[in-house]
Amino acid sequence: MEPTRILYNDRCPICRAEIAHYRARAAASGAALVFEDLNTADLGGWQLSPDQAKRRMHAALPDGRIISGIPAFAAIWAGLPGMGWMARLVMLPGLRHIADLAYNRLAAPWLYHRQMRREARGLAPKDAQP
Repeated sequence: MEPTRILYNDRCPICRAEIAHYRARAAASGAALVFEDLNTADLGGWQLSPDQAKRRMHAALPDGRIISGIPAFAAIWAGLPGMGWMARLVMLPGLRHIADLAYNRLAAPWLYHRQMRREARGLAPKDAQP
């Protein structure tokens, strides 16, 4: 079975900590999840620019579809034993709308701008310029 691939920003301390938790659970259970740092991954295969990749979490499903935001989190949770209920819950129509708003309007922009400030202050390495 092909794994679900998760694209995340390893230079973001919050993102790195959350993914470390998921990665450890995936390794312990043998879950078919692969985590790729957007700073070293081939983004061409993801059809994303570096800036697009930094703005939210993305997942490539085994069938080749690329999803982002709350559906990407749901893909992680669905793949981890004991967390499937979270995936089902967050994808319920009413709750999905609220979760999308919270992630797309608050969490993702805040994390993105926080990371850009860290990079501007030299607290995180910047991407190599082409």
